[in-house]
Amino acid sequence: MGYQHGLFTWTDIAAPDPAAIKGFYTALLGWDAEDQFDPDGNYIYTLFSKDGHTVAGLGGHPPAMAGQGIPAFWTSYVSVDNADEAIAAWEEAGGSVMMPAMDVFDSGRMAFVADPEGAVIAFWQAGEHVGGQIFNVPGAMTWNELNTRDVEAAKEFYGKALGWEFEPFDSPGALTYWLIKVPGKEQSSPLADDPYNGGMLTITEDFPPEMPANWSVYFASADVDAAVARLDELGGSLFAGVMDTSAGRLAVVSDPQGGVFQLITPPQPT
Repeated sequence: MGYQHGLFTWTDIAAPDPAAIKGFYTALLGWDAEDQFDPDGNYIYTLFSKDGHTVAGLGGHPPAMAGQGIPAFWTSYVSVDNADEAIAAWEEAGGSVMMPAMDVFDSGRMAFVADPEGAVIAFWQAGEHVGGQIFNVPGAMTWNELNTRDVEAAKEFYGKALGWEFEPFDSPGALTYWLIKVPGKEQSSPLADDPYNGGMLTITEDFPPEMPANWSVYFASADVDAAVARLDELGGSLFAGVMDTSAGRLAVVSDPQGGVFQLITPPQPT
């Protein structure tokens, strides 16, 4: 039995050279890594964990992408009750399928889909693997965010495709930000402390014109500044920040193979 339908509950990164990038994440985020192999001893995937709890995954690029110079990229996964039915609802709402539903051994069933603007997410129908085991603590996924040029169209699409609802969040000096809600969200561990399911932000003229619509993943950090200070020695780079926001102190960073993600330290109580 997996998580409630419509919740973001997993993330992983596909990289040109998984073995070379693994150490970056274990050092930066304090993760442990456990490699997975098929019966013939061939590498399949790496499970990252924090304090014994699974938090994220790592794998190689699909064969069709190998050798093309494509950088590493993170993908956010939405838990679904039935991957095939979720795809049907997605297509009916106007989305497209990047990779049809397929079984991943006994771990679960997954599919990759794109919204009408081309932003990609994945569906996960849980089997033995339900997704992340902890959230919203240092070293774990804490947020997923859509950058879109048409937030009203995105709200309509995701409302139809996944049943999401939306709530405006206004902060001083910032654009209107939309919070994503899953109706009747089950307040059970490990998601009990978070009533929301991510956010939507409009891509404005302040963003690079070539920037496509995309989903990005945030990881909680005990100290964003300290993490950013380690990027050079670990081979990573700083894309934007460090900056203070109403949600916390954050930075947009990249690993040595171009995988972009965000780090955030929530505001400290005074």
